[in-house]
Amino acid sequence: MWDVTEEILEALEIGAGILGTGGGGNPYLGKVEALQQLRAGKTIRVVSLDEVADDAFTTTVGGMGSPTVGIERIGRGDECIRAMRALERHMGREFTHVIPGEIGGSNSMRPMIVAARVGVPVIDGDGMGRAFPELQMDTFSIYGVAPTPGALADPRGHEVIFDKIDDPATLERYARAVTIQMGGAAGYAFPPMTGAEVKRTAIPGTVTLAVEIGRAVRRARAALRNPVDAALSVSGGKRLFHGKIVDVERRLLGGFARGVLDLEGSGPDAGRSLRIDFQNENLIARTEEGEILAVVPDLICLVDEDSAEPVTTEIVRYGLRVVVLGIPAPELLKTAESLAVVGPAAFGYGDVVYVPLAGVFGQAG
Repeated sequence: MWDVTEEILEALEIGAGILGTGGGGNPYLGKVEALQQLRAGKTIRVVSLDEVADDAFTTTVGGMGSPTVGIERIGRGDECIRAMRALERHMGREFTHVIPGEIGGSNSMRPMIVAARVGVPVIDGDGMGRAFPELQMDTFSIYGVAPTPGALADPRGHEVIFDKIDDPATLERYARAVTIQMGGAAGYAFPPMTGAEVKRTAIPGTVTLAVEIGRAVRRARAALRNPVDAALSVSGGKRLFHGKIVDVERRLLGGFARGVLDLEGSGPDAGRSLRIDFQNENLIARTEEGEILAVVPDLICLVDEDSAEPVTTEIVRYGLRVVVLGIPAPELLKTAESLAVVGPAAFGYGDVVYVPLAGVFGQAG
């Protein structure tokens, strides 16, 4: 068990931004809200999976919708809390813990904000080890946790309960349609889980991992060492490509930020080019010759070449000089059960065979 400090939030912003693979919402905005809670005297406590009792009652909380809308529209700030409270009223029971649905981006911060305001601990883990665009793409759903009941809340005070939907992919369709009607972004709370279910299905230690990645980057910056190397040393990843963004095609479609990025190589990759497809998150990176350097569920992360600051899909633009990192996915995402939901075919790349990146998630390899 440990308490979150301002230094931890600064590190988490960087680490979660990198693990977000371009999505999960802008981590800076979530950090600012969490810092406000600490400066108001609130406590944010993080507990390991081992510390969670089997009869604990927890849920994931976060933001659903397009990352682009998340930075362009001002929210109330209490959407996740209202979604959680609506779910508690519906079930007649209060939650004892919260856990990130995904560690990537702003959704790493939302549970911190809820924990501070409600007074429950955050579990050190999540359901993705990264960010994914759709609800059914977490290990909770993949490994058998019922997706409902669940709740959404918008900035206008509206709250919606999904009482009984057995299939998480159906919940994704319904919740996405409601989120679009809510203006393209909403706060969510689902699924409700016992402590035993969380311990069986969650990817452990990812809050700590994100913090350690961010700390390594911050230490490297302070010591005038290479922060990209520092991030790789903790994450277990490798450099895929070094270059400049030369074209961005981005559109809001079906509640997602979809598009492609084109990069022109520099340094060791001079004379080469790379294209990255994304749907909120980066999905596949391939050269002009068609060589696939990395594909989902492995993590494809863009960082600034000098600072290792994460570059998310809603802020990426022409002229940015970046390093593309490839980080191996957690083992829970590499099983046959998971690949059916989060592998290349699930995103329309039916002709792509998933070949895992070498290395171990969260451990240099």
